[in-house]
Amino acid sequence: METSVKDLFDSVIIRFGGELWIKKTWTRRLYERRLIRNIKNVLKHYEVSYSEIVRRHGRLFLRTDSAVEAARRLARIFGISSVSPSLETSSKLEDIIDRSMLLAGHLLKERNSFAVKCRRVGDQSYSSADVCRVVGQRILDEFGEKLGLEVDLDRPDVKLGVEVRNDEAFVYSDVIDGAGGMPFGTQARVVGLLSGGIDSAVACWLVMKRGCPVVPVYFDNMPFTDETTTERALNVAEALFDWAVGFPRKIYVVQHGENLKKIIESCSRRFTCLLCKRMMYRTAERLADMMGAEGIVTGEAIGEQASQTITNLRVLSNAVQKYPIHRPLLGFDKAETETIARKIGTYEISSRKAGGCAAVPSKPSTMAKLEEVIAAEEKLNIKEMVERSIESIKVVKV
Repeated sequence: METSVKDLFDSVIIRFGGELWIKKTWTRRLYERRLIRNIKNVLKHYEVSYSEIVRRHGRLFLRTDSAVEAARRLARIFGISSVSPSLETSSKLEDIIDRSMLLAGHLLKERNSFAVKCRRVGDQSYSSADVCRVVGQRILDEFGEKLGLEVDLDRPDVKLGVEVRNDEAFVYSDVIDGAGGMPFGTQARVVGLLSGGIDSAVACWLVMKRGCPVVPVYFDNMPFTDETTTERALNVAEALFDWAVGFPRKIYVVQHGENLKKIIESCSRRFTCLLCKRMMYRTAERLADMMGAEGIVTGEAIGEQASQTITNLRVLSNAVQKYPIHRPLLGFDKAETETIARKIGTYEISSRKAGGCAAVPSKPSTMAKLEEVIAAEEKLNIKEMVERSIESIKVVKV
């Protein structure tokens, strides 16, 4: 049986996010250890076998017989900039040529253009240019006339990469973009308001990308919404947790409908959405205390909804005294947010038809005065409502 390309590879080159290199040595080592732990968690979760993870300056190398599958999984780990399934060999030039010819023989087709790129670390008897020249010439000698090949250094059909690391070398062809960012778990946790819509999911993912574990909280507004909205939020949380393998897969569900009913009965309808969200913020603040979090994340963007004008955002932020409100999407256009949602796998889920909130007023305030909102809240027992929300919390594992 003929060997396929994916069966050739016996290792994966793992490249770090560039930001790791601006850190002090001890911080970088801490981040690398966290990254390696996350890699091991992902490989274990997806049952990808491997023999060793080797740390080199600026790189990790994974030795595995399932290099293509491993690379696909590793590309979703925060802190990794790119990965490449590769063939490992020694740094002897003849061994590099041998592995390169083997890979080229499986990849090159008739009339293809190709290029050879080399990156070297260490003291070898040859230069990177020597590797590119010798390997390229051997490919032309072996396959050039038979396949009608040509060299194209700018936009080749096939690119062969060679990475030399002291006594070792790795030959590869694909460079798969990674998630980037910082290793997950290197920053403090935050509470994320997760509605199940497009914006809140992307906001949570963006802070996850920066290394922050997110404690997602969903506010169930039934009877003003229905079970389809809750189901959608749980499905979105599940998709986000796939980016955080090895960490808790729990979403905190708050029964918020009774509070919303009190707001509608007691206060001006034009303030309903603002008062509702201010109550959500207060509950999230208490949850942050309980979970040892350092902030609250929302998917709000300027002008996205009536409650999200720059004036109303100030009114919302005033409800929280102890923690900062982080709004990663503040200046994003909707199209930019949707692009990220598609990339991370939440767009289709968030776009599912679900019941809207029946409590939204026909003419919500877009330029609310803080003094008027605070006066409206004097008709509510804020402390009692927050306590009711905290006592109602159900922890759902997904």
